Amino acid sequence: MLYRHRVIAVVIVAVAVTAADLAGNGQKFYDDDPLLREPETQDASKVQPWKNVLTYDLIQNLFDSPGDHRSIKAQNVNTIGEVPDSSWFTNRILARAVSIEEALRGPVTSPEPARGPMTVTRAKPAGVSPGFVLQDSAGVTWFIQFEAAKYPEAATGASMVANRIFHLLGYWQAEYHIAELSPEDLTIGPKAVTETPSGKIRQLDRDDLGKLLERAARQPNGAYRMLASRAIPGRVLGGFRYHGTRPDDPNDIVPHEHRRELRALKVFGAWTNLVDMKAGNTLDTLISEGGRGRVRHYLQDVGSTFGTGALAPREWDEGHEYLFEGDATWKRLASLGFYLRPWQTIPYVQRRSIGRFEGDEFDPITWKPRVPTAAFMNARADDNFWAARRVMAFSDELIRAVVEAGQYSDPAAERHLADVLIKRRDRIGRAYLTAVNPLVNVALDVSGALTFDNAAVDARAAEPPSGGYRAYWFVFNNNTGESRPIGTPTAAATGRMQAPVGLPTAIGSFVRIDIEAINPPHPSWTVPVQAYFRRTAEGWKLVGLKRMPERPVA
Repeated sequence: MLYRHRVIAVVIVAVAVTAADLAGNGQKFYDDDPLLREPETQDASKVQPWKNVLTYDLIQNLFDSPGDHRSIKAQNVNTIGEVPDSSWFTNRILARAVSIEEALRGPVTSPEPARGPMTVTRAKPAGVSPGFVLQDSAGVTWFIQFEAAKYPEAATGASMVANRIFHLLGYWQAEYHIAELSPEDLTIGPKAVTETPSGKIRQLDRDDLGKLLERAARQPNGAYRMLASRAIPGRVLGGFRYHGTRPDDPNDIVPHEHRRELRALKVFGAWTNLVDMKAGNTLDTLISEGGRGRVRHYLQDVGSTFGTGALAPREWDEGHEYLFEGDATWKRLASLGFYLRPWQTIPYVQRRSIGRFEGDEFDPITWKPRVPTAAFMNARADDNFWAARRVMAFSDELIRAVVEAGQYSDPAAERHLADVLIKRRDRIGRAYLTAVNPLVNVALDVSGALTFDNAAVDARAAEPPSGGYRAYWFVFNNNTGESRPIGTPTAAATGRMQAPVGLPTAIGSFVRIDIEAINPPHPSWTVPVQAYFRRTAEGWKLVGLKRMPERPVA
């Protein structure tokens, strides 16, 4: 459902609109359906910063399983099952054409760090990789991350590529640049401080910088390759959790475990091997727009992807097991490590700048992050289908172009990363585009011609149904929810057929069309997709699409 705000007795209230429960209780569809922008009408200026404790967040998600785990439809989708633009998500790939130039640019809207003197203003506030915060010669603040000494280009390359991918997928991302830093350009600001292991705050000095740079990879010219992240606009509020809501944000009314773009990270995470899903890798900021405060939600740190972490290649079990796996963990301990699972015998092609990343043995259904989240666990087949379509929208050419953002000096490493992403993309398509009725782009023209595409067939993830398709036609009463059959069902071998006699023509009329596959390669395709159309002065407009029931049928 998508929450819309209505004025009742001069009080703005949130009204939950569900497609299943409105029969006999008001209109099913409104004039502005399907909504393209999530209503965020309330002033969130009073939102206060909060802190997510990493250890507590890890233990809670690993052992307590927080959040609402009812298997219900995502609550922030519009009436045609899409995620509207919001302070969480922006539709890009699949929703429209994306150029190579846009893909490479990503979220960047400003120049890279200015050359010349740079002033360190404080130590890096979080994370394990070497880095600090500095101001460039133009006065712009940057968060700096360096390469681990033994793995040049690995951490910065992964961060740059993943940043571009997740931006195209629709998530708010910081601006990332790869730049060079010469040690002689560095000075320490008078207010630069660092925190000792005992928690004491003291002035940062040259010895601190020297020890930090000793951990970083140095280039042959003596400079350091660095990942420079521009400060995110707005007042920093801390990260968001993958369950519940932020209690002081009046616009945050959909529990995070029921937001489709967060559930979709099950698929996007598997594709990119984003194993480090946690509140500590997210960031909320308070921005001002139109005289109101609004909280913007960033998927901030997506660098723990592909085959490498910040300091070294991925551990062997990452992507295959949670940090604690119950029986498997105990069996491994009891057998002194001789108890093996299939992932322990995968032959990786390892490159220093890529790490352990492969696509031949990859299984998107069994893939796991380090720690499960409520949103991850709540993902349904329709959420996974929605996400898989966006992964499949990345062409081979687009993937290879995005990988260039990593600026790898080894062409073989760059080629390997792109090849693996392509293989994993195709496996995701076969796993998730076939799990529900995959009909998309359903349209009805003024002549009564019904057309649609099969996303699984178009992606070469499945064969077309041998018997073609069948459609059942109804006049739909938008006020009562009642449906009256029109003629007899129609059938066709492909995604085009003609409406039966009796299709209404009056402006404001509604029709419902249920479309199923005949003798399909996957049983789930026999469950009809329900499409709802409203007649307008321009023709028939798609106002509703239902791919799965609100709740699974027992």
